[in-house]
Amino acid sequence: MQANVGTLDRAMRVIAGVVLIAATLLGFIGAWGWIGLVFIATGLLRFCPAYLPFGMSTCKTPDSK
Repeated sequence: MQANVGTLDRAMRVIAGVVLIAATLLGFIGAWGWIGLVFIATGLLRFCPAYLPFGMSTCKTPDSK
């Protein structure tokens, strides 16, 4: 597994995941809010399998300084 989730993408995923889980626990949204666990996991692991078929990566390349 090569990292394909960059720094800003990671932060946004973790924040979105926490917000979704909090909204579920507080009763604002239904059980679908537990999908936030996927956002948190992909943010912490720095790997998103949905990016693979498209060849996407939000990581900085060594040449982009």
